[in-house]
Amino acid sequence: MKYTLENKNVQIVASTFGGELNSLSSKKDNLEFLWNGNEAHWKYHSPILFPIVGKVKNGRYIAENKEYELPQHGLARTKEFKMIEKDENHVVFELLWSEETLKVYPYKFSLKLSYELLENGVKVGYSVKNLDDKDIYFSIGGHPAFMCPLFENENFEDYYFEFNKKENAKIMNLDSNTGYFSNTESEFLKDESIINLNLDLFKNDAIVFKNLKSNLITLKSNKNNRELSMDFTGFPYLAIWTKPAGAPFVCLEPWYGHADFADFNGDITEKAAIEKLSIGSEFTASYNLYIK
Repeated sequence: MKYTLENKNVQIVASTFGGELNSLSSKKDNLEFLWNGNEAHWKYHSPILFPIVGKVKNGRYIAENKEYELPQHGLARTKEFKMIEKDENHVVFELLWSEETLKVYPYKFSLKLSYELLENGVKVGYSVKNLDDKDIYFSIGGHPAFMCPLFENENFEDYYFEFNKKENAKIMNLDSNTGYFSNTESEFLKDESIINLNLDLFKNDAIVFKNLKSNLITLKSNKNNRELSMDFTGFPYLAIWTKPAGAPFVCLEPWYGHADFADFNGDITEKAAIEKLSIGSEFTASYNLYIK
């Protein structure tokens, strides 16, 4: 089931399948900013990553003294959520643990995704609640993809990202063959705020930053004055990704957690950047998208 919300400036469409945002468009000219999900390139729009981000080593991990298997980015992005709250400005979807989820993730949880209209954008909210009788462990992240280029007769290379602060930032080194991190970093930005887009940036898969000074990143073009911004305040990791072979979209991914290191021992309680939630506790996070 899909739900449409709109105000005078923006329209969004969100689906109970995967709890996924399907559309973010400008009302003044119907310009779509969110990737259309064309399966020839990538079938998603803005999938939720839960209860892992990226890959677990060998597709397996250990929890509660038992081995489990999880695919890349977890279980939630292909599950049917339930719409539990809606008015003219917001909608909330929920995914509850089930006997099916317990087979791959041995924790009882509630995962809520919320979408709230802003004057010129949308607030995307996450809530994870521990419904179990023990601590639970998880990672969570966003993976929204944006049209790039926005218009015909433009190229991917016409676009660039701009941070709201100059950064001296390294990127985490990712092995493109395995999808695991190597515990090393590479210099990337040196007192800079601009990342000019080109496919060579993504030859080793995603560009992953941690603990940036900036809290805002904007997708801009040398050929038009339209903009897409993400306020990722609070998220410790931010990734940028497109398909290395080329595709007409680019992703901005705010994460709590990340793919495994190559030397990970498999124990979820020792997984790098894992979130631990005590009995009855709730984790919340959100990011904002703005269009211009």
